[in-house]
Amino acid sequence: MPPEGLLAPADKRLASGAVLGHKDAYQAILDGVKGDAKEKRLAAQFIPKFFKHFPELADSAINAQLDLCEDEDVSIRRQAIKELPQFATGDNLPRVADILTQLLQSDDSAEFNLVNNALLSIFKMDAKGTLGGLFSQILQGEDIVRERAIKFLSTKLKTLPEEVMTKEVEEFILAESKKVLEDVTGEEFVLFMKILSGLKSLQTVSGRQQLVELVAEQADLEQTFNPSDPDCVDRLLQCTRQAVPLFSKNVHSTKFVTYFCEHVLPNLSALTTPVEGLDIQLEVLKLLAEMSSFCGDMEKLESNLKKLFDKLLEYMPLPPEEAENGENAGNEEPKLQFSYVECLLYSFHQLGRKLPDFLTAKLNAEKLKDFKIRLQYFARGLQVYIRQLRLALQGKTGEALKTEENKIKVVALKITNNINVLIKDLFHIPPSYKSTVTLSWKPVQKADASQKRASEDTTSSSPPKKASAGPKRDARQIYNPPSGKYSSNLGSFSYEQRGGFRGGRGRGWGGRGNRSRGRIY
Repeated sequence: MPPEGLLAPADKRLASGAVLGHKDAYQAILDGVKGDAKEKRLAAQFIPKFFKHFPELADSAINAQLDLCEDEDVSIRRQAIKELPQFATGDNLPRVADILTQLLQSDDSAEFNLVNNALLSIFKMDAKGTLGGLFSQILQGEDIVRERAIKFLSTKLKTLPEEVMTKEVEEFILAESKKVLEDVTGEEFVLFMKILSGLKSLQTVSGRQQLVELVAEQADLEQTFNPSDPDCVDRLLQCTRQAVPLFSKNVHSTKFVTYFCEHVLPNLSALTTPVEGLDIQLEVLKLLAEMSSFCGDMEKLESNLKKLFDKLLEYMPLPPEEAENGENAGNEEPKLQFSYVECLLYSFHQLGRKLPDFLTAKLNAEKLKDFKIRLQYFARGLQVYIRQLRLALQGKTGEALKTEENKIKVVALKITNNINVLIKDLFHIPPSYKSTVTLSWKPVQKADASQKRASEDTTSSSPPKKASAGPKRDARQIYNPPSGKYSSNLGSFSYEQRGGFRGGRGRGWGGRGNRSRGRIY
């Protein structure tokens, strides 16, 4: 029978106003999903059109529309998907949201966009109901559905108006996200942190503190740190990168800084990573430096400051021994790793403010003398490179500074200037911790008066004036510029540019376990 013979009369009867007496007519429309292409296209329009009038046929109607959503004919699928929001009434809405979430796995771009638009449409009807469907699939759906549902949340939630994203809705998102975070991959974790940090209710101090606690739980800071396990190292770094932007003078980094000092620094040289070409040690030191600015009261401050000091000494060499004729006594000139020292010196300077007598009261005289010799030697090496870098950059502006070589030199100049300022502070008697510097990979903040004084210090090319008050040196006093310059990894530091976690999901960021497959509408 042609479509107009089967469905058109049924439509006319239902449209006449006497809808309640025509259950058989609506059933005829539902049966149209078994017909030919024309009948299916008409059914895709008529089923949702009269859906609300036949609640006793709701399940049959939704199932019929779902059959059309899976039809081989793409035009029928698109029509059926486009009409799905009309079924999102009352208790049916979470089910429709669940169905639409499953349909996100479509590889047809037009179909995929229709699904996105339909989800946004029902979001505005009932945000919590829609989220219920999305999170149901994130927790139980197939991997492709889970992945696309998470990406939908990470890209679309921020586009919704405040009247949709109420406090109650945001609390629901947080509660459901916590369930998902029990079993995620590294990439998924980053996306959920993006979702949660964008919620208005979590922009407050208490909100950011909640997020830090979530990250700390993911980082599993109670576990034994295994530096030779790339997944363990990568997990800690991924989590720390997510935490760093949340720290402030009111949201402290103490738990993370303590963990880095006690467990990571002593194992710095043993760290492994699955990310090819990544200087894992420098990455760790950069994160520690950024966190150190926001460290609160620390239980084992002296002990952790000592660990930080000992690690700093490893990168602050003594001058090479010299023979009586002033020539190098055969020892190789030490290489100065400026990038490492900037991070370690900055971290020490930040934590040292909390225990300002560490260098004078906690170290014996011999150790303090040794440290000042190392500082002075390093400071003299700095002056050589600062002069070289300034000479190389002199007169260069605009496009000339954008070449790869000159970008590296600009960053190198920031690094050496920063170290110069911090060393000057430590040469004061007693050591001072007042100067302010901006880490070389961070954007420069608008300077207040104290920052301006600090930046003026960076322009000085003379060695620290207080050095003369330190212990006099023997024949090693004759200075030979050390070999080596600065780390080749001077480029900008991004929280998300590095590799993710290996393997699948799980508390160990491993497998998520088996789940059912197939249509579960």
